[in-house]
Amino acid sequence: MKKYVILADSCCDLDEELRQKYDVEYLMMHVSFNEKTIGADIDFNEVSYKDYYNVMRGGTRIITSQITAIEYKNAFEKYLKEDLDVLYIGCSSALSSSVKASYVARDELLKDYPNSKIICIDALNSCMGQGILCMVASEMRAEGKDIDEVASWVLDNRKYVHQEATVEKLTWLKMAGRVSAASAFFGGIFNVKPIIISDAIGANVAVEKVKGRKVSFQKIAERFKERFVNYPHQKVYLMHGDCEEDANELAEMIKGHLPEDAKDTPINVRKLGPIIGASCGPGTLGLYYFGTEETYDSSKN
Repeated sequence: MKKYVILADSCCDLDEELRQKYDVEYLMMHVSFNEKTIGADIDFNEVSYKDYYNVMRGGTRIITSQITAIEYKNAFEKYLKEDLDVLYIGCSSALSSSVKASYVARDELLKDYPNSKIICIDALNSCMGQGILCMVASEMRAEGKDIDEVASWVLDNRKYVHQEATVEKLTWLKMAGRVSAASAFFGGIFNVKPIIISDAIGANVAVEKVKGRKVSFQKIAERFKERFVNYPHQKVYLMHGDCEEDANELAEMIKGHLPEDAKDTPINVRKLGPIIGASCGPGTLGLYYFGTEETYDSSKN
């Protein structure tokens, strides 16, 4: 079996520890603020995690930008020259155009490397929803599955990845153009918290709105209980935008909703990365896991 590399992008939120454990690499998107542009480094090496979210707390909008086709081409070709095939699992195309740029790079390179494989997959998920697909892909690779088998599994199973997320304030979603100014204003007045999922087409959609931060935790835990399935490669990750105390509180609630045959499933609490964090802001909580098939399609509602 020919060896292959598994690649993601800054949206996957696989920190250095997880990337080393699963042997997954990533391509950096970019973020801009205070008149400078830097790589969207998942490990926050250039700007610390705390400072990054404090920039937002100070009222500064952080703008994100995608990976270009040229950047993809350079990255992919590096591996092809090492006689490695490439499996790229990219952020949902409903949220970023990056994965579409990867298709352009793929098609150009395969003309020069006809005996190589570059498979680019739209994860239909972001953040750790994308990340857990990468981790399972790595586990399957370690089991001896070839690139086509793993790619097929990802395509078939991405619809079983769930996201249950909420934000502390609607301010940053408004800045990012995700909600209207009126929605943010009245949401702030009435303490409305959205429950945001990744739907069947990979769009982030508020499917429920509740009143109060603690109630949003309860709703996320309830939705988890309803949708969780003891999947063969189950992984549960709770990502937080610099609100670890809240994350730990929610994690305890989630543990209480695990079924008896999955009581030992760890609830992994991790830091929300720079790309999703830029849109959702400090105080964001996002739960990711495998469950029942996601059928909600916002384009039909």
